[in-house]
Amino acid sequence: MWGNIAIAFILAFVVTFVSTPYTIKIAKKIGAVDVPKDERRAHKRAIPKFGGPAVILGFLVSTIYLLVVLSVEHSIDLFGVQEYWKKLLGFLMGILVISAFCIVDDIKDIKPITKLTGQIIGAIFVIASGIRIEGVSLPFFNYPEINEITSIIITLAWIVIVTNAINLIDGLDGLSSGISVISAVSLLIIFVLNGSSLISIVLITALAGALVGFLPFNFTPAKTFLGDTGSNFLGFSLSVISILGSAKTYTAAVIVLPLIVLGLPIFDTIWAIIRRLIKGKSIKAVFKADKGHLHHRLVAKGFSQKQAVLILYGISATFGLFAIILCDSGIWKALSFLLIVIVAIIAGFKNFSVERTGNELYECTQCKYIYNPKFGNEKAGIPKGTKFDDLPENWVCPVCGEGKDMFEIHE
Repeated sequence: MWGNIAIAFILAFVVTFVSTPYTIKIAKKIGAVDVPKDERRAHKRAIPKFGGPAVILGFLVSTIYLLVVLSVEHSIDLFGVQEYWKKLLGFLMGILVISAFCIVDDIKDIKPITKLTGQIIGAIFVIASGIRIEGVSLPFFNYPEINEITSIIITLAWIVIVTNAINLIDGLDGLSSGISVISAVSLLIIFVLNGSSLISIVLITALAGALVGFLPFNFTPAKTFLGDTGSNFLGFSLSVISILGSAKTYTAAVIVLPLIVLGLPIFDTIWAIIRRLIKGKSIKAVFKADKGHLHHRLVAKGFSQKQAVLILYGISATFGLFAIILCDSGIWKALSFLLIVIVAIIAGFKNFSVERTGNELYECTQCKYIYNPKFGNEKAGIPKGTKFDDLPENWVCPVCGEGKDMFEIHE
């Protein structure tokens, strides 16, 4: 099994890593470029947003290759009782539908309700293929078997919520792709511990490998973004694979463990819906973007983009580890782990607080030029003593020409 995991990961990594530079060139030709038009954007310059197809390609090449090889070796039976061929076909159709809608959105914006329609159609293909949440067992919510209509509704809601959760958290360089890597690796470990099907293990490993291949181009300073095509694909895939990997193995895991693993983006999404409903007092307000997401709040507190992303990585990893410990060792050991993490964070909270005097040195992440308020930038007409935050928005690095958004505090 571990050999298959290694192949799935490496093949997806290589294909995505090699193909991403081509998607950057394609993005510029077709106009799939994110131009900062409002203050919500963390970046200040136009950046290609067509990295999704590279991730999808890496995932599909790796998955298809291994499924063919494993079928020839008789390690898996795609046409057996489980009818995995039908489920995989439904999954593929769902990916194609969502990708079609989102590629159009990346090139020219479409209405949120139109994207939601694409997500629902994609989810319907998956459900029709037989991929469903068939039961949940919890201490106070024990339904090992649920009727077909309830199963369809819960599965549809799960797929749409997770798809949008990953999409909405895609607000800083490397954030959604990094959190998706952490989630995928956490689910992989849970699948192995649960004795999940080899197919689900191959799928989640291929997804993780594709993301790791893309992350070098997406982590700050980003050369390209996932775009809606990529972020929707990630959320859609994580939701579907989590059902495939949990079904028939550990009933409570169908919802609970994936819910914990994806806890950060799901919480952020639910809170965004509540916040927008309260503020806008209408359903339409839910579809209006704002700056209330967790990553926006961290940046507003004074953390740099990189610091905010790493903090959210840490929170996501904590959720993942909690789910793994819960799966392997039970609730009490998982809770004790969580308690230790919380105590450690509280004890070291002062080290995470950000106090800005305005006189910090700022380093360009591209060329390593350091802006010192003491000296200013006289050639650009910036007098001595000008704080970095007071620099004009159109000010650029005097060495490489990058904008202010490419600077980080020099430690």
